[in-house]
Amino acid sequence: METVTRDLPLVGLTMGDVAGIGPELIARAWLDPDFHALARPIVIGDPEILLRALQLVGAANGVRIQRIKDPRQAEPSRFTIPCLTVLEAGDDLADVRPGMVDPRAGRASYAFLSEATDLAMAGRLDAIVTLPLNKKALHEAGVEHPGHTEILAERCGAPDHAMMLYMETGGPSNPSATGLGVIHVTLHVALRKVFELLRRDVIASKIRLADRSMRPLTDGRKPRIAVTALNPHAGEDGLFGDEEQTIIRPAVEDVMAEGIDVHGPFPNDTLFYNAFQGAFDAVVAMYHDQGHIALKTVGFQRAVNVTLGLPIVRTSVAHGTAFDIAWQNRADGSSLIASTRVAGRIARWRASHRDRSTVG
Repeated sequence: METVTRDLPLVGLTMGDVAGIGPELIARAWLDPDFHALARPIVIGDPEILLRALQLVGAANGVRIQRIKDPRQAEPSRFTIPCLTVLEAGDDLADVRPGMVDPRAGRASYAFLSEATDLAMAGRLDAIVTLPLNKKALHEAGVEHPGHTEILAERCGAPDHAMMLYMETGGPSNPSATGLGVIHVTLHVALRKVFELLRRDVIASKIRLADRSMRPLTDGRKPRIAVTALNPHAGEDGLFGDEEQTIIRPAVEDVMAEGIDVHGPFPNDTLFYNAFQGAFDAVVAMYHDQGHIALKTVGFQRAVNVTLGLPIVRTSVAHGTAFDIAWQNRADGSSLIASTRVAGRIARWRASHRDRSTVG
């Protein structure tokens, strides 16, 4: 039997909403050697659903499911999937219809996430990777939180958190691959509110967060950080707006004086091209679409969400439940493979530095 190296981080995969593509992603990714290169993955979910997913992708005869009650029992390999179930007797998901909102699936996805979070908080998992859940199914199940981030923040007691979108750029077969991270000063707000939310101290804070958060992904090297402009052509010396002169550049200068390797603001239409060519390790963007569109256009299937500010390591695929293609043997597991690799890299760096507060 082929076993995975035991000094790799133990990473728990939450199955997500079983009506979506989560189970298929796990089954498909498990067959790829890159999935196991930097982590020992286990599944927190439903073994019967997982078996159906293996059958869907044609792997039921070559991969066995190891049913476990504790992560310490896990013996993951390319041919063995440890699966820890947390469902109560009677929580039968067998007749949940693919691509349909179902409160049972919502309730189960919440249970999977809660168990994985608690295990990570207790040190029994080194990191977690979350598969997509459905917000409406959560709501119909009586869960008030709108999604993963809010559930994690409450369960971990972490009110100050942020999201980074990250993509490996060195190739999935390179364990020391470099990458590009994008951290946003403002995120899920109406565009008209961005101008009133941008402040010198807030931008400086996000630059510092980018510097801390990228250390595990640059092997401790000081990350090279670029800051985007807000206005076209970086304002053209005030012709198209003065936010670059009055807010953004002063923030950059504040943190540059602290020794952080940061530059900008740069016009957005040229910055990302240079960043993808390797000029920078991280970009601090002013608003959601400014960062998301650029990174997802280049690498939608390889993009990874990393939640910052948690006491645990958490990454996630950068897409949703994809109800339109669920259980049709069409889902692409690339983002899950990348998310698991990144979780393994961060967890291993944390362990070597005995630091549980840098990124998560």
